Amino acid sequence: MVPRTPMCMFLILAGPLAVPVLAELPEPTRTPLVRTVDLDVGEVRRVELCDGSPATVKLVDLRETRDAIRDAVRTATVTVEVNRERVELVAATYHLPTTIAGVRIDCAVTRGYTANSSKKNVWGLEKDARLRLWPAGSPMIDPATFSYPVKLKWFSSDTQMANVPCFVDGGEVPRRGGIYYHYGLDFGGAEGMVDVLAATAGLVVSAAGKTLPGYEDTPVAPRYDVVYVLDDRGWFYRYSHMHTIDKGIVPGKMIRRGQKIGVLGKEGGSGGWSHLHFDVKSRQPSGRWGTQAAYGFAWEAYQREYRPEIIAVARPHRLLWAGESATFDGSRSWSSAGGLQFEWTLSDDSRALGAKLTRQYDKPGSYSEILKVTDSAGHVDFDFQVVQVIDRQQPEPLPPTIHAVYSPTFGIRPGDPVTFKVRTFRTAGGETWDFGDGTPPVSVKSDGNARVHAEDGYAVTTHCFKKPGSYLVRVEHTGAREAKATARLHVLVEE
Repeated sequence: MVPRTPMCMFLILAGPLAVPVLAELPEPTRTPLVRTVDLDVGEVRRVELCDGSPATVKLVDLRETRDAIRDAVRTATVTVEVNRERVELVAATYHLPTTIAGVRIDCAVTRGYTANSSKKNVWGLEKDARLRLWPAGSPMIDPATFSYPVKLKWFSSDTQMANVPCFVDGGEVPRRGGIYYHYGLDFGGAEGMVDVLAATAGLVVSAAGKTLPGYEDTPVAPRYDVVYVLDDRGWFYRYSHMHTIDKGIVPGKMIRRGQKIGVLGKEGGSGGWSHLHFDVKSRQPSGRWGTQAAYGFAWEAYQREYRPEIIAVARPHRLLWAGESATFDGSRSWSSAGGLQFEWTLSDDSRALGAKLTRQYDKPGSYSEILKVTDSAGHVDFDFQVVQVIDRQQPEPLPPTIHAVYSPTFGIRPGDPVTFKVRTFRTAGGETWDFGDGTPPVSVKSDGNARVHAEDGYAVTTHCFKKPGSYLVRVEHTGAREAKATARLHVLVEE
């Protein structure tokens, strides 16, 4: 049950006096498809799913793996029994629900993420793990009520999603206390060039720092670059770092699903990299407001609306001391045809086959390794495994990090101008583009994040591809002690 929303007072002007009138905020009128339980290890719970069918779930075990640099949770694995069948689930980090014993189930978060989070317990979790359940075959959220929130090709740039520590702006720093596990969804994109859309219909309760009265005890935190929308489930949707917010998006207005909210940017607490921060808050089993993990919602909406044939997934990023090894895993990739084959191309030009790969890194820097997936129908897609490597003996200065984007990301034809933007972090700029089509390299210079919100902080260049095809674009910056930062983009030029 969603708790009754609080009362608020509006002032109706009648003649010379303002007359106070009490009014209730909108009551939830829609029941979500998801059923959520928070469990301690050994605890059993009987759940009635959204179709009325019963399910019994038990949390058998929890294992959390932390890194040696920041003591951050990198993998959290739970063992669960569902209707007496056992399964292992990895909490978030780009994992989707698993179907077992007639139930779709995922693990949204575990206790370890709350222990040293800079955002405290933003999930509202007070037990060992949070499990979410649906009937087998059910969507995660009603398709008629949720849309992909940004006009952007899936994984066209860096992302920070699903409990991974924030990294794009150089946030992974040894010995820094408090890990910013990204509880929402960050979609990297070109500043000022990408439309942000309403994921749901609902009431605008806050926009550009202005808020309706009566929302003091809700997740709403007004800011000049942020919009909050309340939907008919009683869930709050936050859209942050907006470059601009449309004039019609004001508190008290109802908006349609898919309506333009504004344009993606890097305002507010963005860290200086251009992206949409999108997150959902709802009441959790603890009774507290907490994050409603939305990666699967966005995944399903993108597939419905854009109908991709194949999606490569190499994420999340990795953080290592020099001399340590990283294991890559492309098995979360997807194809409608099936029969996926995996090929990795690494920064030393070596290649390897298979979904999983372990590789040692001896030299500090920020790497971007290539995952190519091919399905049984011949469809191909690429994603990139970001690896940040730090020298244990000489961590200062830290290796640079880098963010690259392009626009448009859909419908590019031969001869069309494509805008490329790049910004280096932790050091002064100076970047070189290789567009992967045989044309000469192009040198640019970003501001190195000297001023987070600088309008010209990203270095900009334009390129036209003469022929259709899949192009692997690379941009590099070389920092102190020859530590390189490399970013890659996959640009599809259509026939």
